[in-house]
Amino acid sequence: MHHEDEHNHTPILSRYGDAIWAALCGVLLCAGFLAQKNDAPELALLLYGGSYLAGGWEPMLAGARALFKGRLDIDFLMVAAALGAASLGDYAEGGLLLLLFATGHALERFALGRARSAVAALSKLAPDRARIRKDGVTTIVPASTVLINDEVLVLPAERIAADGVVLEGNTYVDQSPITGESMPVAKNVGDCVFAGTLNGDAQIVVRVTTIASDTVVQRMVRLVADAQKSKSRAERAAEKFVRVYVPCVITATVIAWVLPPFVGWLDWHHAFLRAMSMIVGASPCALAISTPAAVLAGLARAARMGVLIKGGAHLEALGTIRAVAMDKTGTLTTGKPALVAVMPSPGVEESELLRFAAAVESASNHPIAQAVVAGAHARGIEIPPCDEAVLARGKGVEGIVLGERVLVGRPLLFGVDGHPALQRDVFEAINALEARALTVMVVVAGTRTLGVLGVADRARPEARAAVEQLRLEGVHVAMLTGDNQATAQAIARETTVEQVESDLLPEQKIESVRRLLAKYGSVAMIGDGVNDAPALAAATVGIAMGRAGTDVALEAADVVLMSDELLRLPDAIALGRATRNMVRQNVFIAMGVVFALIPLTLLGIVPLWLAVVCHEGSTVVVAVNGLRLLAWKPEAIR
Repeated sequence: MHHEDEHNHTPILSRYGDAIWAALCGVLLCAGFLAQKNDAPELALLLYGGSYLAGGWEPMLAGARALFKGRLDIDFLMVAAALGAASLGDYAEGGLLLLLFATGHALERFALGRARSAVAALSKLAPDRARIRKDGVTTIVPASTVLINDEVLVLPAERIAADGVVLEGNTYVDQSPITGESMPVAKNVGDCVFAGTLNGDAQIVVRVTTIASDTVVQRMVRLVADAQKSKSRAERAAEKFVRVYVPCVITATVIAWVLPPFVGWLDWHHAFLRAMSMIVGASPCALAISTPAAVLAGLARAARMGVLIKGGAHLEALGTIRAVAMDKTGTLTTGKPALVAVMPSPGVEESELLRFAAAVESASNHPIAQAVVAGAHARGIEIPPCDEAVLARGKGVEGIVLGERVLVGRPLLFGVDGHPALQRDVFEAINALEARALTVMVVVAGTRTLGVLGVADRARPEARAAVEQLRLEGVHVAMLTGDNQATAQAIARETTVEQVESDLLPEQKIESVRRLLAKYGSVAMIGDGVNDAPALAAATVGIAMGRAGTDVALEAADVVLMSDELLRLPDAIALGRATRNMVRQNVFIAMGVVFALIPLTLLGIVPLWLAVVCHEGSTVVVAVNGLRLLAWKPEAIR
């Protein structure tokens, strides 16, 4: 069959042109058959000719173009077989061949179109119009005209018209079209939102950060479109096979036509009829569609569950993965420090310790300081103001809180530069927290040591489940990190990662990936898409945590987890395996029919019309079989 990857011409009539031509071919063929049965040979010949034109016009043009380039393809085989049947006076059989060929082509286009439209439909989620608020006045404008820094008003239960940052209001947003998250996500002032996602039950105002043509959803559509143009290893192998196979079939057909009469086995008429039946049975139409149908459906299914795969080759490679190398910070962990331990001194309440600590830390924008402040807020503690705040860079902060001088800092800050020394019992608490690989902050108010705080970059909530799921899938998991051994081991214990390599420089991560490749053969590296770029490139498949579609993540890797949810990784690997299995099934069906029909047609057991039905039927089967991946669910593999 002439596929869109080889013959990228527009359908003659419309998007339904293939089906219309097939229907017209069928009507004319039936009319010609009735005319023949009613002794109207001239009319029958005219109607058969019309059916040949309707069913064979496009394959004839495609075959001629390929022949002009010095290449014999499947279209040429089909047209040659139909004309051969007509030359024997078997007009109905030749017309039936073209009818089923046109019908199979229409179904093939439908199958591939369904796979493509599953992703392209994302772009239609964003509304055509947006409410722009300017100088207190709200106007409705086309979404394509919205500019950066415009303020867009989004009503409850309305789709967001542009990528941006929440300026006013708090809500929940359904981001499933982009990230695949099943539950709505809380959005507060300062949080990012994306075009095409669905607002909850509260009104918000969004400051636009991206023009309409460059939103996350539009970039996803463009990247998937590019991915569909790139071919997997199986597709390239099938195309190479067809380029060699088709000339061989033509040669074998000529031999099957000439040799039997020459040696006296058959007369010329029957030898030619069997040769034409063989050329139909031997045509690898189903093989040509077997891989694209499965790969395109797999790419579309991945995009719908929040995994952006940049090509069939990468989807196919995911199915071969036997080991996964993971970065720690931002991958196995959230990438944001959090307050995980509060140890007040004897006689000090936890609320008092956090009140003074958060007041001082609120004067700093350091991630650790912000973690302490967020921890106090989470516990409902009211934070008093801080005066005369002074930063000791890399060590801590001090200031006046409720009339007392409060110092919050690393243990090495105390006992030097006029700061009070710590008592022995405080060191016991410090050692206990450092043994847990926490970053320790001591809080002193006046002459009192209020207590010790422990801050850490916590493991993602789903990290342990993702690692365990990978292990169930037979995938080895290794952590590669530049962090110290104690911190790395703490996260490894929490997430059940068995192999840990710490204190690695970027070039050392590459060497670690190469060692894994030597041992396991196929390795995925997953990181944040920025500082892990060299290691991502060295792996069989580079996977980036998408951070909801940042430019760097979308460009740095072969696969992007749009929702930053690690559980999508075993899902993606399972989908890759399902796609490879589907390709194998389709190739087995396609070539099984071919290898069965060749001897059966040559021996005269299968007539031309039945060879046509079996041949085109196998093409339809593999196209529909590939489409099943659109409804694939992870549980189907596990």
